[in-house]
Amino acid sequence: MEIRTAIIGAGVVGLAIAAELSKTEDDIFIIEKNISFGMETSSRNSEVIHAGIYYPRNSFKAKLCVEGNALLYERCGTHRIRHKKCGKLIVATNKSEEHQLEIIKKQAIENNVAGMELISKREIKKLEPSIQAISALFSPSSGIIDSHGFMRSLMVQAKQNGVNYIYETVVKRVEKTSNNRYKVHVIYPDGKPFSFYSQKVINCAGLESDKIAASVGIDISKAGYEIFFWKGEYFSLNTSNHSISRLIYPVPDLNNIKGLGIHVTIDLTGRLKFGPNAKFLPPKTYDFTVDKSENINFYKSLKKFLPFIKEKDLIPEMAGIRPKLQKPNDLFRDFIIKEETKKGLPGFVNLVGIESPGLTSSLAIAKFVKNLFKE
Repeated sequence: MEIRTAIIGAGVVGLAIAAELSKTEDDIFIIEKNISFGMETSSRNSEVIHAGIYYPRNSFKAKLCVEGNALLYERCGTHRIRHKKCGKLIVATNKSEEHQLEIIKKQAIENNVAGMELISKREIKKLEPSIQAISALFSPSSGIIDSHGFMRSLMVQAKQNGVNYIYETVVKRVEKTSNNRYKVHVIYPDGKPFSFYSQKVINCAGLESDKIAASVGIDISKAGYEIFFWKGEYFSLNTSNHSISRLIYPVPDLNNIKGLGIHVTIDLTGRLKFGPNAKFLPPKTYDFTVDKSENINFYKSLKKFLPFIKEKDLIPEMAGIRPKLQKPNDLFRDFIIKEETKKGLPGFVNLVGIESPGLTSSLAIAKFVKNLFKE
């Protein structure tokens, strides 16, 4: 059996690529190890539509996030996907953080993020009366989305275009053949092995993307493709008695690769969620538990700008795992999106380390991958 294109992984990026490629191509298969699409990183996150504020200029994370932000809002409108362009406040609680807001605003402007505005304490109180801060940076293009509804729209579009979905099937390895084809070795749900040939392979395997890259002969340590697991835990507010209507973020340490700090998100029902934190996990440890004792650390972080929060109000919500390219104390790493002809693997595309802002960037990533094949 030979096919034209195999996409490994039915997370949001794999689904977006399938939807984009299937507009002009046929004979595309998605192989997914879980029982359905988007069951790992893509469904265990804040569901935030990011603006592209923090990332270094001209990085994939900056460019694809800004482009993806516009594409995502457009798709939400045309496909009736539930979302809300609620905006985001990055709040400063002291003079040092206030200085950081100026740096963040400059970075956002360099990244072509529109509408960024520094606002005063009085203006904050008008927008969010229950927030305690001396100033804030307002991002009007940030928002929230029904991530499952978004992924379902991509899945349905690709399926209507003829894409085939193979669930509960694990890709064990990919082998390059002498005629520049790829032999994809899989294990079916009943445990039986099978293999097929594909002209092109797109590695969107998320938490296992480095393993797939290694299987085709890439030295992932030398290439910098090794994935490290970072767990992010979330808590939620056990009451609906609040007035917050926007995303509220602390001022992040831009040199800290763990994340953007424990922030406040609202879902489409108005419920408040807090997180994520960042815990470095042992290699390939799938730990989706939430440590209830972390509520004290969440409380201490949130109390700085949410004076109404009480420790007893925080209840465990969920946990997700980020496929990061950094270990603790490492510097910034960008998305890896590469067609690997230079490594002797024509037609093989690696997408490795696709963490935040991967959801926001997904439609732009899909267009970028399509152009890689054109080039």
